[in-house]
Amino acid sequence: MQVTETLSDGLKRAWSVVVPAADIDARRSKRLGEITRTANIPGFRPGKVPMAVVKKRFGTAVMAEVLEESVNNATQEVLTDRGLRPAMQPKVDVTSLDEGKDLAFNVEVELLPEIKLPDFSAIELTRQKALPDEESIIKALTEIATRNADLVAVEEVRPAVKGDILSVDFVGKVDGVAFEGGTAEGIDLEVDGPGFIPGFTEQVVGMAPGDTRTIEVTFPAEYGAAELAGKAATFDITAKALKQRQIPALDDDLAKKLGFEELARVRDLISQQMQREYDQLSRARIKRQLLDALAGLADFPAPESMVTAEFDTIWQRIEADRAKGELDEEDKAKDEDTLKAEYRAISERRVKLGLLLSEIGRVNTIQVGPDEMTRAMRQEAARYQGQEQMVMDFFRKNPQAAESLRGPILEEKVVDFVIELAKVTETVVSVEELTKEPDAKG
Repeated sequence: MQVTETLSDGLKRAWSVVVPAADIDARRSKRLGEITRTANIPGFRPGKVPMAVVKKRFGTAVMAEVLEESVNNATQEVLTDRGLRPAMQPKVDVTSLDEGKDLAFNVEVELLPEIKLPDFSAIELTRQKALPDEESIIKALTEIATRNADLVAVEEVRPAVKGDILSVDFVGKVDGVAFEGGTAEGIDLEVDGPGFIPGFTEQVVGMAPGDTRTIEVTFPAEYGAAELAGKAATFDITAKALKQRQIPALDDDLAKKLGFEELARVRDLISQQMQREYDQLSRARIKRQLLDALAGLADFPAPESMVTAEFDTIWQRIEADRAKGELDEEDKAKDEDTLKAEYRAISERRVKLGLLLSEIGRVNTIQVGPDEMTRAMRQEAARYQGQEQMVMDFFRKNPQAAESLRGPILEEKVVDFVIELAKVTETVVSVEELTKEPDAKG
């Protein structure tokens, strides 16, 4: 095989490659020989098919297979012999593949950069820690008590006010005709609370048991029943009974209602759950600090092809958001050139961070084990209730799909590895400070 380098510019390389016709012919003859020994052709005993018949029947397909294999093998040999790691799939342009002649093609590739790992012990990070306070715990307990409130009848006859529960019968009509599904009896409504049609519960304010009233509403344009969507309707309402929510006291009786012996146990569980949530936020904050620090230390060029691929993915999402009117308010005010430049910079940062994290993992032999992959697949499958086994089977039959779960796991392991080596200072902050939304870009 003859290889001539035609380009060496930064991370870009190119070669012209010539594979001798004799090598191609030898591979073709070997493949045809294998077919001759196994071919099952009517009129011939297995293994006794004449070569001329095999060539006539399979020659074109075998030649195409041999040429493709030769190009792939030669390309891989060029890279392996030179110890090069491509950033993306090499681009191959075949210039000569006539039968009986040398196979000639050009290879263009962009390489992964040489990455020098930084001194992780010099990275300074702050781990923010928040602790559940009494006010937060009481608030959570109160919300639980509210969700477990009892409904008790209001003995006095009085008009319903906001927050009451009014039991009603109603008949819904469109153009004066009752519609299917619009009639119900004994329905409990929260007065001036959330309702299935905007403006419905607000109009029952002031009704007392025995009162009747006709209200007017308009179904939302996106209402689930297409025949009602956007339509004006009336509801003839009869108030039957008035109730109030009786919120239980924050005591051991509430705990027993929830299945626990005492309120202290409920408080502990709430506190533990809050602490887990705060710790997750803390982890996200210190990870962001670390990625920012590593981005500043990523002193190597990013392969242009990888940056372009990342930018194209981001830009497709931006255009989709813009088409749906969901573009960030900050981005709406920018012209397209400015927006593209910003997201191009974000793409370069992501690529460089990804390469640096990958190199840290490679050099330090940080890997994702089979048990971790299985756990990740099960977690993903759990998102599809009732179809868990189908999702697991899909991953087992499609290893490439399962591999998409490996990257995030490896990233978290590398982040943990670097945080362990970095200089970390822990500080206690308020929940408000910990939960403050950071800049989401990048």
